[in-house]
Amino acid sequence: MKELWINLPVKDLNKSRVFFEDIGFKFLKQRGDNDQLVGLVIGNHQVQVMLFPDETFKGFTQNALTDTNQSTEVLFSISVDTKEELDEIIGKVKQAAGFVFGKPSERNGLYGAGFADLDGHRWNLLVM
Repeated sequence: MKELWINLPVKDLNKSRVFFEDIGFKFLKQRGDNDQLVGLVIGNHQVQVMLFPDETFKGFTQNALTDTNQSTEVLFSISVDTKEELDEIIGKVKQAAGFVFGKPSERNGLYGAGFADLDGHRWNLLVM
C-alpha cells in the first residue's frame, strides 16, 4: 500500500473547484481537461482528496449518497502552522460561501475551527 485517495461526491464540480481554490487548496496536476474529477492535494505527504460529480461517485460505490444536510459522513482534520493561518483560512471559507460550524477557538489545549464545504462535507482545522 503506497498512497491514499479519499473520494468525495460533489453536486457541481466547477463550483467546488473554485471554492477550494479560493480557500487555498492545491490541486493535483491532471492530464488534459477533465470534467469528471478534481484532485485536492493536502500536506507534505500529499494525501489526495478526489472530488467527483454525484452520479460518477454513485457509479463507483453502487450505493446512495449521504444527505449532508441531515447527517455527517466524515470529518476531515487538517493541521495548520499558526492561529493566524487558521483564522485566515476560516475568513476565506466565509467569503467563498462555506459554512463555519465551529468558530476559531481554544479547546482542550488546541486551537481549531470547523467548516462545511459547498456540499456539506465537514472539515476541521487544527493548530498542532
